[in-house]
Amino acid sequence: MAPFFVGVRDMSGQPTPLVPAEPVFDLLVIGGGINGLGIARDAAGRGLSVLLCEQNDLGSGTSSTSSGLIHGGLRYLEQGNFRLVAESLAEREVLLHVAPHLIRPLRFVLPHDHSQRPAWLIRLGLLLYDHLGKRRVLPGSQALDLTDSPLAAGLRPAFRRGFSYWDCQVFDARLVVANAIDAHERGAVILTRTRCLAATRDQNRWRVRLSDTTTGREWTVVARLVINAAGPWAGQVLTDVLRHSGAERLRLVKGSHIVVPRVHDGDHGLILQNPDRRVVFVLPYERQFSLIGTTDVPFSGDPAAAVASDQEVGYLCAAASRYLARPVTAADVVTSFAGVRPLHDDRAGNPAAVTRDYQLELDAPPGQAPLLTVFGGKLTSYRVLAERVLERVAGVLGRPSGPAWAPAWTAKAVLPGGEDPAESQAALTQCQDWLPAGLAERWARLYGARAGAVLGGARALADLGRGFGGGLYAREVAWLREHEFARNAEDILFRRTRLGLVLSKHQRDALAKWLN
Repeated sequence: MAPFFVGVRDMSGQPTPLVPAEPVFDLLVIGGGINGLGIARDAAGRGLSVLLCEQNDLGSGTSSTSSGLIHGGLRYLEQGNFRLVAESLAEREVLLHVAPHLIRPLRFVLPHDHSQRPAWLIRLGLLLYDHLGKRRVLPGSQALDLTDSPLAAGLRPAFRRGFSYWDCQVFDARLVVANAIDAHERGAVILTRTRCLAATRDQNRWRVRLSDTTTGREWTVVARLVINAAGPWAGQVLTDVLRHSGAERLRLVKGSHIVVPRVHDGDHGLILQNPDRRVVFVLPYERQFSLIGTTDVPFSGDPAAAVASDQEVGYLCAAASRYLARPVTAADVVTSFAGVRPLHDDRAGNPAAVTRDYQLELDAPPGQAPLLTVFGGKLTSYRVLAERVLERVAGVLGRPSGPAWAPAWTAKAVLPGGEDPAESQAALTQCQDWLPAGLAERWARLYGARAGAVLGGARALADLGRGFGGGLYAREVAWLREHEFARNAEDILFRRTRLGLVLSKHQRDALAKWLN
């Protein structure tokens, strides 16, 4: 029988043996996106034994291709989904507390287009948005006179009236990784590049066959409960892995984004109304860029193959150009990406109107091992979704819910890097005579209180090792491989740092060669 392996690998990229073959876990989570990692973290913190397997890198699907917003979803008010908006607004402030280094307040400016929603309706919606959530940190909404206002930077002069409100912005893939680190430090086994081949019920246990996608090595583990949190692959997992029904309840909708050189000054974002009643965001993105998105297009096929189509790029360019003084064209696009949203099918005809709420479906036949499948969800609600999952499975795991079981805990526990940053900031400050200011700022923003640990005992720039461009040095690469589950250049450049936006192809290739 093949040995069992942990997800953190040594510098050679090889998995490190940890425990004997066929261990028995309380939970086996399929899917290393934000929902899967949120569940794994919550469960591990309650003392459950947890294994999570992800067929690719952490957050490599939908969770790294979002708009990167922690928000209530202003447009969901028009759909009457007040519960989802209220829950998300409450979570917005919780997440600000638990990940202050990753999540930052972001002011939005909504220039008013008289041909779209009337001003009174927008103001009413914003007032409702202000009061649905338990807003303690973020300011309330305002009506704006955009004439000669710095908030009108980049807009056409015709837009003289507008509104502002506040939400939050996050580096989505790093939020996933932070949950993975915390889950691992609390005892969860996190396996990347590990595919779940088959899972069969053996009375009150699941026997699960896993495969390392890098080496082809296969082995079996046993779990009391399987949680299918595979996002857009959840239907495929139900059908092909679990031999279970329910895949028809998953509706796939593609959302695409484009990245262009910065289109406006200021640290605020824009929310733009369009004739089709959708809204498009223009967001500050890694300082020198703007992120424009998103679309809602029905999708079928392999979610890993999703790309922004020419039509979607054209749609986003046109949507932004209706408002911007300098039009955006396809020639301006630095890069684009698309993600597939795994929505619970509520039979809405318009993909944009399909609910972003989540549905938890528990299949627990008497005397048989239980299965819970997650349909839908959004980045903002991942933590509370995980709490709901643990509430649902408490009984089937033979543990009573409520105070007799380990209580909910994640609302007050900061994620790695969110601890008091004073000590780490002091370490960076002591290096200010040789550490480039941009590098120190980026490390503080990505690693928070753990930036000092990334720095280690370095006393000069040469101590950081080989430079790959963009302020990326071998010491940081080693940290990402040893502590953050990164395996290759793509993991590092796009889902841990986003430095792939500024490195040349030659520099990216040099890093990939060095890692091999």
